[in-house]
Amino acid sequence: MKYEENIIVGISIGDLNGIGGEIILKTFEDTMFLELCTPVIFASAKTMNFYKSHFKSTINFHNINSLSHLVHGKVNVFNCWNEPVKIEFGKEDIKIGEYAIKSLRAATEALKNEAINVLVTAPINKYNIQSDEFKFPGHTDFLAQELEGESLMFMVTENLRVGLLTDHVPVKDVVEHISEQLIIKKIHTIYDSLKKDFRISKPKIAVLGINPHTGDNGVIGKEDDEVLRPTLKKIKDEGKLVFGPYAADSFFGSNNYKNFDAVVATYHDQGLIPFKTLSFGQGVNYTAGLNRIRTSPDHGTAYEIAGKGLADAGSFKEAIYTAIQIYRNRFDYESLTSNPLKKMRK
Repeated sequence: MKYEENIIVGISIGDLNGIGGEIILKTFEDTMFLELCTPVIFASAKTMNFYKSHFKSTINFHNINSLSHLVHGKVNVFNCWNEPVKIEFGKEDIKIGEYAIKSLRAATEALKNEAINVLVTAPINKYNIQSDEFKFPGHTDFLAQELEGESLMFMVTENLRVGLLTDHVPVKDVVEHISEQLIIKKIHTIYDSLKKDFRISKPKIAVLGINPHTGDNGVIGKEDDEVLRPTLKKIKDEGKLVFGPYAADSFFGSNNYKNFDAVVATYHDQGLIPFKTLSFGQGVNYTAGLNRIRTSPDHGTAYEIAGKGLADAGSFKEAIYTAIQIYRNRFDYESLTSNPLKKMRK
């Protein structure tokens, strides 16, 4: 990792019929962002000019066909395609899904090659991206294949971080996915991310139970007693500050989450419902554990308001701030660990 004063933020365009184009425009109409980073939108000049005209934006794009030609202080658009695309806001369209994947693949390749420093992904439609060439339930699984490391869906905001043991898994299959190996792997990933990416030297992590009331001593399921508790004890014995399992129904309402640096939920809705209730519009989806940095807003394509100028860019802006801060934190951490003398001088 190299230090960049002006961090290059790659942006995949997402679903063209959703709100991605609008929230990107609204973000970079604030010129302050051009002092924080150099944005590169992976789409096409024709597509971005369509959005500019539709939303009456004042942004002047700098169009490039090579990332070596990007210009700091400008909103760069890297041409992933040249043909015109028919954009119909709010419509689910397989063809539009193909363009979302073209953008994502190009941006991911640039991230792997360090032509960009971080990646921020605009929302996709998980249905219309599916094809013989792309069979992933979302960004996280695709990036886990393309990048090095152990990926983890980590929802973060200023006062709350929620990691998932299982993410896009049907509820009926959750229990069969949870094992000692998975629990250890995911908690270690969260622990390392808290240290490297969020500069927390001794992270405190809470883990939510699998069953209601953490099983009530086996009355409502045995998984908490037979799998979760013994595994958490092993992790504690390593010296990590890991606590639980806690009953999920009262954990957030009692504000107990404020006592920890991160919370581990066992499945998607157990973690994301309270997270989005407490932080919606300001939350960020961070793919922790990989050798590159990727964030996204905490919402989807929002077809119901697409094209109407009503989209809130708050979460997308936070995704950019978070990616930049994590990049800087990780650089500092790697600098200190590779040069112990720096740490001593601090």
